[in-house]
Amino acid sequence: MIGLALRTLRFHKGGFIASFIALFFGALIVVGCGGLLETGLRNDAPPQRLAAAPIVVTGDQRYLGTASEMVFPERVHLDAALTAELASIPGVTATLPDVSFPATLARTEVTGHGWSSARLAPYRLSEGTAPAGPGQIVLGTRLAEQAGLRPGARIELLAGGTTGTYEITGLADGAGNDVFLSDAQAGQVTGRPGKIDSIGVLTTTDTARIAATIRKAVAGKPIAVLTGDDRGQAENPGILADGSDLIPLAAAFGGLSMLVTVFAVAGTLGLSIQQRQREMALLRAIGTTPGQLRRLILGETMVLAAIATALACYPGPRFGRWLLDSFAGAGVVPEAIAFRSGPFPLIVGVGTALLTAIGAAFIVSNGAARTRPTEALADTSVRRRFSIVRLITGLLCLAGGTALAIGTAGSDGPDAGGVATPAALVWTVGFGLLAPLPIRAFTTMLRPTSGLAGHLATRNVQARTTRLVAAMMPVMLATGLAIGLIYMQTTQSEGAKKAFEESLRADLVVTSATGGMPLTMVDTIKKHPGVAAATAQITSLGYIEPDAPAEPLDEESEAAQPTEMSLRGITPEGSAQTTAFRATTGSLDALHGATVALPSRYAGKYEIGDTVPMRLGDGGRTGLKLVATLDGDRGYETALVPAATLIGHTDSGLVPQIMVTATPGTDRAGLAKTLAAQHPGLRTTAHATLTGGQDNTQGWMAYLVLSVVVGYALISLVNTQILATSERRREFMLLRLVGATRRQVLHMMTIEAVLIALAGIALGTMVAALTLAPLSLSVLGTVIPSGSPWILATVIAAALALTLTTTLLAAQAVLRTHPGDMAGQPE
Repeated sequence: MIGLALRTLRFHKGGFIASFIALFFGALIVVGCGGLLETGLRNDAPPQRLAAAPIVVTGDQRYLGTASEMVFPERVHLDAALTAELASIPGVTATLPDVSFPATLARTEVTGHGWSSARLAPYRLSEGTAPAGPGQIVLGTRLAEQAGLRPGARIELLAGGTTGTYEITGLADGAGNDVFLSDAQAGQVTGRPGKIDSIGVLTTTDTARIAATIRKAVAGKPIAVLTGDDRGQAENPGILADGSDLIPLAAAFGGLSMLVTVFAVAGTLGLSIQQRQREMALLRAIGTTPGQLRRLILGETMVLAAIATALACYPGPRFGRWLLDSFAGAGVVPEAIAFRSGPFPLIVGVGTALLTAIGAAFIVSNGAARTRPTEALADTSVRRRFSIVRLITGLLCLAGGTALAIGTAGSDGPDAGGVATPAALVWTVGFGLLAPLPIRAFTTMLRPTSGLAGHLATRNVQARTTRLVAAMMPVMLATGLAIGLIYMQTTQSEGAKKAFEESLRADLVVTSATGGMPLTMVDTIKKHPGVAAATAQITSLGYIEPDAPAEPLDEESEAAQPTEMSLRGITPEGSAQTTAFRATTGSLDALHGATVALPSRYAGKYEIGDTVPMRLGDGGRTGLKLVATLDGDRGYETALVPAATLIGHTDSGLVPQIMVTATPGTDRAGLAKTLAAQHPGLRTTAHATLTGGQDNTQGWMAYLVLSVVVGYALISLVNTQILATSERRREFMLLRLVGATRRQVLHMMTIEAVLIALAGIALGTMVAALTLAPLSLSVLGTVIPSGSPWILATVIAAALALTLTTTLLAAQAVLRTHPGDMAGQPE
């Protein structure tokens, strides 16, 4: 049958081209996602600024040094004394401490370092001397040229929340936007003297042996010894957490694409097989068994899939690299992550694409194989028996969708999307499998419209349910995915925005050009005329320690898992006027020193006055006295700690935001200008501006995924509609021969296209509604999702317009053939 399959390919170009397009783009996305998956698994980040050191020692960002998914969000710092300890290890030629901090020079954002780390890039002095004491600085050559600065000039550097005057002692080649202070000065600017970020270890030979020796020396401490591409994690600790996010993202993206591919290929194959009904009938009539017919269809599909997948192997990794670059450009993942796509993603991608194609072909071949020769010769494409297996599978999917919907409604708001996305997939599969049942009910209720064209269109739809279902499926996919995924994102964004806005009562938000301000700035701002209250706001993460002792976690032990929660550091004075946090028990006025106010949900067994064992964002373990409990929306709860307690456990050691409430009658715009003018480097914005400008990286990522998947669904829609229309050439010519005008045929196709679009839109909207209602209930407390109704109107209008346009363009192309030209042509 394989030989026959190869010979039949050239006689059905339309159907095979349509299937080839669906297979190619499906394989392209799957192979690209395979590259993303390998990139996330390897999590390589080639070092840049620390490249000269074969070994880099830095703080271990993993919770208690295990492979746990919990990663500390703040950098785990090292004691500077470790530098000397490592220098005594045999084979180590030098140990170079590295300290980094953000700064602003002449309105240009730069990164400051201690001079010792200049050897790690390596950077070389092109002019002048190295910084040797306070008030001395070295600039990168390019930065100095842009600012018109030379050695000997004096500049102002805004760093660590304060402005300092420095003399340029030298220029360094290759330093870009980096500036260098003396090691002691850099430690003072960061506010953490005696603490460093990393240590670059220079060695003679046998790096592996020396690295193993260092690991033994620091065993039991929260210290990581990195070699190879892992060294990049010391430059950007976020790689450890953000890089692993690519794994579920690639899996979800690839799974969604596979689902769309199955339906797209099944739809085009189904139409192609239906249009070859007489050929299938002849094969059955001359003794072809159902098994042979299945092998014929599977063989044809395998040939197409092999060619399409092979061609997709070249652009597939490039598509994956483009996706990674897009994610990095939007801040979803660090730019330092290196794209890796070796044989593994190609093998998995090719295998997955082929299995997807085989699955789609198997679904289609079963329907063709079950047809009796007499029924096929009678052209009973009108009706097909509904498979019991298909019915049971579809019902199981609906049951699974119901279970996931219940789980979505019961999830925490921020976590609901993780359950809703697979629910959307399950609902889509269920409705796709069971689509013939509602479609038949839909066509049964249709009444022929007036006129010849309307009568023919209605009868065509009623008589050829199989073709209607195949043409409707891409419309359902595109509509359901577009409505579901867009409103899913807008609803989750609204939930996060609502929780954020409800937590604040401030009129103004003060930030700094350097990313933070000293804690003393809160008291300074309070003293300004027109300021009724000012409160620091520092955001981070914290962990309530489990009852088990603080030892490295056993990944198989659920009891050892800590409880992660959002932390917000505030100054309690004035918090009642600048925030909406209110104590349900205890008092927020007691937030001084080592204290905490926990959400009631997480307080658990602890009573007011108890000491709660916690780890803060940098892994520091502490005991905080419980002074209050708070209520909050489920999933958006935040624990409060004194800003003075939390600030030392953050990367910057500074206050990123100060919330300000103006006294009644004060000109807020004037107050904002006064604060900015009297404190250079401060930025003052309205509260509404802050809430409107929340971090949208996750939303951007969701829309990128949406555009790719829905774009593929739209390609499938156009593909299917063109195939379904162009293969009706003989039917159109017969209508022309019996007297129908070109306009009447186009009118008939317009009505058919509208009916197909309406059926697909109705099922797609139902899939989206069943997905969004429980999500919205979890996030917003109502079954109505958040988002403009114009989104729904636009998606529906686009689906209708696209279906109409492709159908009519294909019909017009077919109708260019003169009816007489079809005479004598074989079917």
